[in-house]
Amino acid sequence: MKSIISATGLTKRYQLGKDNFVDALRGASVDVGAGEMVAIMGPSGCGKSTMLHMMGCLDNPDGGQVQLNGRRVDNLGGGAITKLLREEIGFIFQGFNLVPTMSAIDNVAIAAQYAGKSRREANRLAQEALDRVGLADRADHRPNELSGGQQQRVAVARALVNGPSVILGDEPTGNLDSTSSAEVIDMMREINLTTGTTFVLVTHDPDVAEACDRVIHMRDGLVIEETAAIGIWEGAPCGTDAAVAVC
Repeated sequence: MKSIISATGLTKRYQLGKDNFVDALRGASVDVGAGEMVAIMGPSGCGKSTMLHMMGCLDNPDGGQVQLNGRRVDNLGGGAITKLLREEIGFIFQGFNLVPTMSAIDNVAIAAQYAGKSRREANRLAQEALDRVGLADRADHRPNELSGGQQQRVAVARALVNGPSVILGDEPTGNLDSTSSAEVIDMMREINLTTGTTFVLVTHDPDVAEACDRVIHMRDGLVIEETAAIGIWEGAPCGTDAAVAVC
């Protein structure tokens, strides 16, 4: 399988005081194949969120390198990184990060406008993205008029609107109840399988890991193990590999 993200030998040290520091990454390496849905798991403080931030160019490693679609991206300048984040990588966060005074469609459309789309085109793409996540009928609702699960669906639509090849999620179900979490997991997996969009999800939730193709385990700033997900995702569309055992 062709790698879409390749992180090699990443190191990152954070200075906490004059003689106090923490090594968040200590030579960690990860390869993610195009079209995969991968979970990164490990105890708090193991470096998994730092790894995700490096993979998504939100932070720079002290050592090692990150490649996206075969080109090095950890050493890009500000303008190139901004373009990359607008066009090629989508992000989903635990806290949704929606603008409270804006409707769902405007929260999604603003990402398309930042990428250079006209307002009319951005609104069209936003409506399509909301339809993709099952919220076409909530386009005019503000975040405080939506449930937590619906807000996270809007956040996923925003991540999707510019057609990125990779979506990175940092505890995307962390603020949701079990029912909403299951619905969001199913939605992300369905998008992964039907569009080929790659997902990399940092999570503590075994249900998220079970829906993925592979689980990367981290501890003390290192990747210590990679395992295939052992569960069968029951939401898989029939005819896909993930659905073989349930259709």
